[in-house]
This record gives sequence, C-alpha cells and structure tokens, in this order.
Amino acid sequence: MRNLSIKKVPDTVVEKLHLRAARHRRSLQGELMEIVCRAAEADQAWDTSPRYRSAGTRNIEDIAAERRTHGDAPDAQSPCAVDIIRADRDAR
Repeated sequence: MRNLSIKKVPDTVVEKLHLRAARHRRSLQGELMEIVCRAAEADQAWDTSPRYRSAGTRNIEDIAAERRTHGDAPDAQSPCAVDIIRADRDAR
C-alpha cells in the first residue's frame, strides 16, 4: 500500500472531517480511507471503457454509432425533447 498526503487543508475542513469521523465512529484515518475508496469506486462506475461495463450493456455513443451505420435517422416530423419539455413547462 502507498501513503497519500494532503497539504494545507483549512482548519475548518479538518474539523468537519473530525466530526464526520466521530458520527461514523471511525478514526480520522478510517474516515478519510472510506471517502477516498468511495470516490475511486464512484469514478470507476462512470468510466465507460469496456473493462468497467457490465456484460451486455452499451453506452449512448455505441448505440448512436450503431443507429448511424444502419441508416436510422430521427424522424423530421417528431418533436424534439426540448420542445416537449418547454410545452409541458409552459402549460403549468
């Protein structure tokens, strides 16, 4: 394992982290480890590279590229999502 160091953390932030650690019944070190691990996992969940995607899932870019290769284009007479939202908002 490696060590991390954060320099020049404002006192108010340190105090808030101490309070958060106490609420979760952890040491400051334990709370910081939890925060860092959750942040790393959350970032990984948003990574759309194939190694992080579940089997059988596709991202929006893949779907759009597939539709373009099949010659599928949006219907020119269909309303745009933004127009539907505006109409709904204006109706209130």
